[in-house]
Amino acid sequence: MAQEPPLTAAEKAKVTLLTARMCKRSLAGEDVDLSDLQRKVERILDTAAKRAETA
Repeated sequence: MAQEPPLTAAEKAKVTLLTARMCKRSLAGEDVDLSDLQRKVERILDTAAKRAETA
């Protein structure tokens, strides 16, 4: 399993908020599109990974 990069407090808060929004959307039904929120989370994790590589 790949290890996640260290996140800043702001990044943790953003990922938590986006996860909560995904949960709320999934309550609406199985056919709801979550890809936009998933892309945002992936972008945050990618940014953190790049920052960890340069440090």
